[in-house]
Amino acid sequence: MLRLKPYNINDADIILSWIKDEIDFYKWSAGVLGKYPITKEKFGFVNNLMAFTAIEDDKIVGFFTMRRPSKSFDELRFGFVIIAPSKRGKGYGKKMLQLGLKFAFEIYGTKKVSLSVFENNESAYFCYKAVGFDDVIFDKTETYYILGEEWKCKELMIENQ
Repeated sequence: MLRLKPYNINDADIILSWIKDEIDFYKWSAGVLGKYPITKEKFGFVNNLMAFTAIEDDKIVGFFTMRRPSKSFDELRFGFVIIAPSKRGKGYGKKMLQLGLKFAFEIYGTKKVSLSVFENNESAYFCYKAVGFDDVIFDKTETYYILGEEWKCKELMIENQ
């Protein structure tokens, strides 16, 4: 059974081992954590967020963070979502995010959860859609310049029903 636990610094080596190249790193972090390859010390940034590790049979299989974009808990924002490579495409991301949403809505009483994903990260985008996130259309698309290319973000949101 998949469960969430608070992130512990001892989880970092396993989580960071899942990032195999620069493209994966920037799809995951948008460069917020610095340049590739990331160090365990730089990853310590997540200690400032509500960070969770997903475990199954006491093995780490996923990770994500939640943060408040404002002082209120009306909205929480998911970030740094990643699943162990051996578990991808098997529903683990969906299950992990469903547990995260349950926590956000039932424990924190948030009204909505948002996140963004690069257009070139289709597997993550379809995972978020499968969980129930809806596209949010803005007048201007957020754009990053990564590895000499223009990467556009899609914004998604889910509201408490």
